[in-house]
Amino acid sequence: MFYGKTRQQLVDFYKEVIRRIDALPGVNKTAFGMVAPWRDAGSGPTLQFCADGHDHSAGEEDPRAQYRVISPGFFAALGVPIIAGRDFNESDVQSKERVAVISQTLAQRMFPNQDPINRHVFWTDPVLKTNSKGPPELQRIIGVTADIDDVHLVPQPTVTIYNTFEQGPLYRGRLFIHTSANPYSLVAPVTRIIREMSADQPIERAATLEDARAEVLTPQRLNSVVFGVFAAVALSIAVVGVAGVLAFSVSARTREFGIRLALGSQPQRLFQDVITEGAAMAAAGIMAGAVFGFVLARVANSYFPDVTMPGVLPVSVSAFVLLAVAVAASMLPAARAARIDVIQALRAE
Repeated sequence: MFYGKTRQQLVDFYKEVIRRIDALPGVNKTAFGMVAPWRDAGSGPTLQFCADGHDHSAGEEDPRAQYRVISPGFFAALGVPIIAGRDFNESDVQSKERVAVISQTLAQRMFPNQDPINRHVFWTDPVLKTNSKGPPELQRIIGVTADIDDVHLVPQPTVTIYNTFEQGPLYRGRLFIHTSANPYSLVAPVTRIIREMSADQPIERAATLEDARAEVLTPQRLNSVVFGVFAAVALSIAVVGVAGVLAFSVSARTREFGIRLALGSQPQRLFQDVITEGAAMAAAGIMAGAVFGFVLARVANSYFPDVTMPGVLPVSVSAFVLLAVAVAASMLPAARAARIDVIQALRAE
């Protein structure tokens, strides 16, 4: 029972809702799913399973897979290709045979260099064994689909087993609508259809997958802006610091520059020397910062495993930007050194 309704009543309810929504103008495909990508991240069950020809050693746990219950047409509604085999259909219900669609990563890991179609997977999770006294039911694989990572914003390989809602339990329901019209123009008619069939059916705020992803990204984007502002302030302070130190150095060495010019040194040479001094100062700072950052990251990683070292590319780009900024900050003091008047410099104390 689910809110006073049997599983079959729920299936019939969703099937009729899908039929009515499919009849709306501009709707290409409607489907049922358990988890809304990113919004419901981490809420879908992950269970232990096994497959044909795989025997686990004593003491070893079986691999885990995401468990998803969907309706036929789910992959088409999300624009996810079926790589091999087929989607669920009405014949699966009539035959009463337990069937499943698996993700590409699962097929590659459990059936490497083999055809997984018509092979079997079955659940072995202890949680399910407590609710069932018989042996696990074999599920014949009828299709392989591209991975759907509904948890991470940056897609990762996912191990997933899909069952049709005609055979699997229903814990929750999400409707996915693929449309060629403005998606938000369908909110009112879809809400009306659901309310006509069940007045007490809760309806959450509708959103496109793009908008759902943007909502999840909002905190990260805010953090990026905040850290970007602090980075810009720190870079500005570095520019002022380098320029100030070199300006003081040029001012203190005015007599030296005057003598060098009097002895035949070219202003361009003085310009280059000051630029080189600024670049050397920045390079020393970058090296010291890199060593300190590496040590700090290793120490932090021992306490916080999620802390990882940045890649070579971002570190190299950051070092290049800092060096370029330091060279740019050195140009004003360098130009001042190159324009020193010899007579005035020799008279300076």
